[in-house]
Amino acid sequence: MTSPVVAWPSAATRRRPNLLVAAGEALWDLLTSVNFAVLQISILAVMAVIGMTIRQLPGRALQQPAVYATEMAKLRDRYDAAFGTAVVDGMERLQVFHMFSSTWFSLGLVVLITSIVVCTIDRTPRLWRQSADVRVVQPEPFFDPRLPDRAATAGISADAVGDVLRRHRFRVRRAEVDGVAYVYGDRHQWTKMATLLTHTGLVLFLIAAAVTSRLGDEQGLALADGEAAPVQPIGTPGLLYVRNVGFHAPRNADGSFADFTTDLEVYRDGQLLASKTIRVNDPLTVAGYTFHQNGFRPAPDLLIRDKSGATLWAGPVGMFEEPVDSQPRAIMGVPGRDVGLDMILTSYQGETGLLVLPYRTVGLDANGDPIPVPLNPLFVALGASGTNADLDFSVDLRAIAGATLLIAKNDPGQGLVWLAFGSLISGILITFYLPRRRVWTRIAPSGEVAIVGRSDRYVDFEREFSRLLGDLVARRSG
Repeated sequence: MTSPVVAWPSAATRRRPNLLVAAGEALWDLLTSVNFAVLQISILAVMAVIGMTIRQLPGRALQQPAVYATEMAKLRDRYDAAFGTAVVDGMERLQVFHMFSSTWFSLGLVVLITSIVVCTIDRTPRLWRQSADVRVVQPEPFFDPRLPDRAATAGISADAVGDVLRRHRFRVRRAEVDGVAYVYGDRHQWTKMATLLTHTGLVLFLIAAAVTSRLGDEQGLALADGEAAPVQPIGTPGLLYVRNVGFHAPRNADGSFADFTTDLEVYRDGQLLASKTIRVNDPLTVAGYTFHQNGFRPAPDLLIRDKSGATLWAGPVGMFEEPVDSQPRAIMGVPGRDVGLDMILTSYQGETGLLVLPYRTVGLDANGDPIPVPLNPLFVALGASGTNADLDFSVDLRAIAGATLLIAKNDPGQGLVWLAFGSLISGILITFYLPRRRVWTRIAPSGEVAIVGRSDRYVDFEREFSRLLGDLVARRSG
């Protein structure tokens, strides 16, 4: 009968590494590397500086293409001259103008979160062993009095040592080997595990930042008295919109402003949800949004009538355009006419009023932008009316009211931020204010007592150890 032939793997085959395992180990080593963590934080810091230095697109621009085009045009007007059109094009493609919601920043946060989680997983078994592994019995060389934090005395029983340690809030454990008594005291045994709270706080902070950048919304709202505006994109289910019932800016006797308040109403699908008079540091929070008072602008109260006396416009116009020589500016179209009004609040011959620069739109250029043709200007003083031969209507400046500037903010990561703050602070406080202290004592049959004290950092253990030794000496018998 022929014996079966067994084919053993060759030595080269046995030594061949598993590429998948090797790649996993390399990735694990990379994610637990301190140098890699520093690199990640540095890259995120650079991106954050860019995002804080370069003007960013408002949140609504990323949800509505029309708003994106308008806001991007403003950014091009600002940066094309400084960097060049080609560079600005590249910045737009690289998402520099919405850095904190960009793919690169989000990817950086994900990698950093992963690194922190992997580091925590890597350290947790070691932290657990350091905390849970308690050795009451130590070898005799451990108690060598020539080593630091050692002391020796005599005439103290094991029971007395245990009592003193308990008074100093140590948890006491005892053992006896060959007639030698060992008494061990441990205080704040699990403090090292508090680093998990610190790491959890860091992870939650990063997750909150990612949630806010991806799902949050922050935008400015400019409303004249009586005006309303949607808070969310048109077509959003349960659309929210706000209405400025009235803006007030009372003055002190010296002419300075005493306060800024807005009587605000918030509606959903036409139903009033909430109303409140908001002011600086006293916002209105409703339906996940917080509405902050941010500022105000002048709002001329205009009455525009045609030659027959019919009203074309009646009400305030907020001056929210870029100022001209620090003078407030507004642009509006006249209802029922192909004429627009570019208005600047200024003074002329000692009178406050509006410099009105009318224009007529005659078509669109190659980019689809309207082509304005200037008409003869006019100045309308406060309380007066004005027109000219180019216009078939008159403009009355009845008063100059105020228009409010609001910040509407939806931050779904806010709850995570508070949870992260609590976790981070708890971990730091436990680590710094409750460090672990340990005391070993060896009581020989001859009555000799050897004592060793150790503690983590952040504590003046020498002074505590001295007090402990004093109490032990006071319990000596005879």
